Amino acid sequence: MLFRTVWNFKGRSNVGFSWLVRSFSVSSKAPIDMAAKDGELRVFIVSGEVSGDTIGSRLMASLKGISPFPIRFAGVGGSMMFKQGLKPVFPMEDIAVMGIWELLPHLNKFRMRLNEAIEAAFLFHPHVVVTIDSKGFSFRFLKHLRETGEILFAARYNHQGLVSPIHHHFVAPSFWAWKGGEARLKGLTEFVDHIFCILPYEEEVCRSNGLAATFVGHPILEDVLELTLEKNTLQSGWKVQGNCEDFRSKHGIGSGATVISLLPGSRLQEVSRMLPIFSNTLELLKNSFSELTTIIHVAPNQHVKDYINRTAYNWPVSVKLIPGGSPHLKYDALSASRVALCTSGTVAVEMQLARVPCLVAYRAHFLTEWFIRWKAKIPYISIPNILLDSAIIPEALLQACTPAKLASLLMELILDEGLREKQILAAEKVLTLLSPPQKIINSPVLQDLRLKSHDYTPSMIAASTILHYAKPR
Repeated sequence: MLFRTVWNFKGRSNVGFSWLVRSFSVSSKAPIDMAAKDGELRVFIVSGEVSGDTIGSRLMASLKGISPFPIRFAGVGGSMMFKQGLKPVFPMEDIAVMGIWELLPHLNKFRMRLNEAIEAAFLFHPHVVVTIDSKGFSFRFLKHLRETGEILFAARYNHQGLVSPIHHHFVAPSFWAWKGGEARLKGLTEFVDHIFCILPYEEEVCRSNGLAATFVGHPILEDVLELTLEKNTLQSGWKVQGNCEDFRSKHGIGSGATVISLLPGSRLQEVSRMLPIFSNTLELLKNSFSELTTIIHVAPNQHVKDYINRTAYNWPVSVKLIPGGSPHLKYDALSASRVALCTSGTVAVEMQLARVPCLVAYRAHFLTEWFIRWKAKIPYISIPNILLDSAIIPEALLQACTPAKLASLLMELILDEGLREKQILAAEKVLTLLSPPQKIINSPVLQDLRLKSHDYTPSMIAASTILHYAKPR
């Protein structure tokens, strides 16, 4: 009802419209100051995919750890964010759609969920709004929230002194990958107040286009700290060493078996597209090894779980399904693997943390693939290759992503020690580039927290920034 009121208001005469917008603006106060006045901090946070759920949960935990005031969270997320206290508006899976043409069958549900999220945010009256990745949903949400929110609150609540919440977005859009991408950053300044970058060169480009930004490091590095600190074995360097022997023993995998980890993605649309290709690839490989076992890493998405469970019944070789959500189990499985076959995404960095040689594969709707070929300006899609500007990790993309091609590349990677070593040696350089920058760690606000050195994580840097960031007047 509230959102319909907003649109009806926008549809009326524009008399007084400019006055309303001028009289109502983004707060120039930091959220921590607004929380001091209200006795609590209200954060509306939105994530639309599994990797964002992990980022969101760690960000929420960091905020709770350093905020001097109680925090209430509302928004959209997955199981990990729920555990940190998120009050969900709707299931995250409802907006876990990637691509251009892939979105069309889900457009009505997408619009409905967008309206629900905007209305929920209005009713929650947040001090700060954080969206995580999923730019298709996130930017539409922030844009409508800023446009309609200013009008509605100015009209109905201006006398109460309410102000529009500060908008943060976590994970910069991949403007560097597309022709004309950098120019689009200027448009984001209308509804994004600050952006958290996870790649080292993004901050400078964002700022040069008028968008406030902070490079915090890559969130996946926090896997190392989470696992090593629990074992009290914090070590130098970014590396996760799982328990290979224990995993093989528990899952009945012989010491002589060749194990391939499969990471088909976290969204149903990409999993249903990639897993049949992976299955046909294994069909071609099964006679090349006396004992071949595959481990399928299943994302914590119920639609994905159901699909993989059905598909596994007709798998061509021995298969083990590993549920997502447990870093311990994930890295134990990777330590038992000779190689990994991945759908492009964050997993390429995870493989570098685990020092597991991998092959990145990707297919999409044929019209989306046409768009990629037309607009893409870089030859790689995996982060390690992009950072080093070199094909360290083999990629089989679009029409080149066939079972025959994947089988050939996997055979090379399994048998060629030179290719394997090339990836392993590159990992340290890549992960160093993705580490939180020392200049941020040394900032007065973070130093005042008096944290241990290993607590200066991407999440903690982002949490501190959220609490203290005030939009310039």
